[in-house]
Amino acid sequence: MAERKLQCEVAGKIVRIEAPAGARVAPDDPILIVESMKMEIPLVAPVAGMVSGIHVAEGDEVAEGQHAATLEI
Repeated sequence: MAERKLQCEVAGKIVRIEAPAGARVAPDDPILIVESMKMEIPLVAPVAGMVSGIHVAEGDEVAEGQHAATLEI
């Protein structure tokens, strides 16, 4: 299977992990939520697959472009 690395679109704080490692996701399903400037921005699955890794934790500060999750497709 191929892997796809998912990166944060904005800098901010991880407020919620919606799909933990092992979860199956469909396109546009949220994987985690980043709070930036009082807005919640979801990191969504671009394609269907299985979350093979979450590389951040709730409460972590993240940078724009940071590798946050890996999706097995």
